[in-house]
Amino acid sequence: MSDMLTKDAIAQQIEVLEYRNLAFIGGRFVPASSGETFETLNPATGEVLTQVAACGEDDVDLAVQAARRAFEAGVWSGLAPAERKAIMQRFADLIDEHCLELAVLEALEAGKPIGECFNVDIPDTANTIRWHAEAADKLYEAVAPTEKGVVATVTREPIGVVGAVLPWNFPAMMAGWKLGPALITGNSVVLKPAELTSLSTTRLAELAFEAGIPAGVLNVVTGLGHVAGKAIGLHPDVDLTAFTGSTEVGRKFLEYSAASNLKRVVLECGGKNPQVVMPDVSNLKAVATDVLASAFWNMGENCSAGSRLIVHRSIKDALLEEMQAQLASDWTLGDPLDPEVQLGALIEQAHMDKVLSHIEQARSEGLKAVTGGMRVQQESGGYFVPPTIFDEVAPEAAVAREEIFGPVLAVIPFDTEAEAIAIANDTCYGLAASLWSDDLNTVHRMAAAIRAGTVSINCFSEGDITTPFGGYKQSGFGGRDKSVYAHDQYCEIKTTWIQLS
Repeated sequence: MSDMLTKDAIAQQIEVLEYRNLAFIGGRFVPASSGETFETLNPATGEVLTQVAACGEDDVDLAVQAARRAFEAGVWSGLAPAERKAIMQRFADLIDEHCLELAVLEALEAGKPIGECFNVDIPDTANTIRWHAEAADKLYEAVAPTEKGVVATVTREPIGVVGAVLPWNFPAMMAGWKLGPALITGNSVVLKPAELTSLSTTRLAELAFEAGIPAGVLNVVTGLGHVAGKAIGLHPDVDLTAFTGSTEVGRKFLEYSAASNLKRVVLECGGKNPQVVMPDVSNLKAVATDVLASAFWNMGENCSAGSRLIVHRSIKDALLEEMQAQLASDWTLGDPLDPEVQLGALIEQAHMDKVLSHIEQARSEGLKAVTGGMRVQQESGGYFVPPTIFDEVAPEAAVAREEIFGPVLAVIPFDTEAEAIAIANDTCYGLAASLWSDDLNTVHRMAAAIRAGTVSINCFSEGDITTPFGGYKQSGFGGRDKSVYAHDQYCEIKTTWIQLS
């Protein structure tokens, strides 16, 4: 952990912290046209942090108009790739310079551990912007292999106005995943953060403007999903919507597209991700460490969380024993602003109640929680649930099938490789999976058989910025985040056919 992240440094940052609680449209902060606001809370205490502008259809329309004017004027879309690259690199540098400020904002508003925000989320956001910027002047277009007398070029053009709707679990990081490829390819963007976590996103917009991204190119409309998010999905002058969140809401964006202008839709949705542990693994301690990280990182509020542990019956008890020991020694639950804490608060009361209801349902079905299983009361109040593990879970149990999006792990024993693959694939989702085995043939064979967008071997990983991220089945639609594959989804592909005389 960085020496910069001390309790004193955090306290000093909080003393000077300013909340950007307005929409950012056309290069300036503005209130909602209705004057309405909504509360954003600190999940660790339940206390109100500030009132945020509650944007509606009129505000979304103003933001889209600003984005369209900027796009048509060419102030960003008309720049050479190298020019956009230089500005985006300045944007990334400013994110790095304001890392502690952004990390404190996310810890306060999302309940996330400050150590994760400061050492992972905000640096990853800067790295994502920087990586996509660096790729801008290194991706070549194509000339088709046509007959003699014809030159046919295949080129990318920015799609136009992108509407991006973000989740609350990784506010800045998910903004980076959308903004990096959307902006560097020349688009204008209207970004809607989740209503539960608006503050780091509005600050990012301000930093982008300071870096030199022209007014109107990046706009942020704060507001409720069923109002502002829906307005983006239905707007006839938005060319593409990119959404990360639940599969249920993702379906709505497909409906909005069909009901409006058939805008392109890119969805990154839910998951019920398997972690498969074969009997030949030799280092159960290392496996336990990664299994716990997969299940409980970010309090399990992660679409790629490994919430199903599918483990061979012969090693299940030994692995569980090691996991329980590590939970007791290495996983501290408490104040998200404490640099030593690994587990913060769940995002809100309603979400905590939902997670607890899943736990109670599992108990009512006769399942036993070997760890956790109830709310932890803190002096500060807040919404805290400890890591909860259910043992001997049947594959058809609700806790093994429904995306809980909290710190709940279902342990499912198996006896044969074929059974493990069948259980892993027995889900409507297909986002991520992890597989542990010491046998090279086994991991190749099983990785090919598991239906998921990312399969990590002998570790828990979503890959890095060079690898695409997205899912099969109901986990995704229309494209991928990260890597150069993300660029094409924000572009139109144009063929220019030239007949030579």
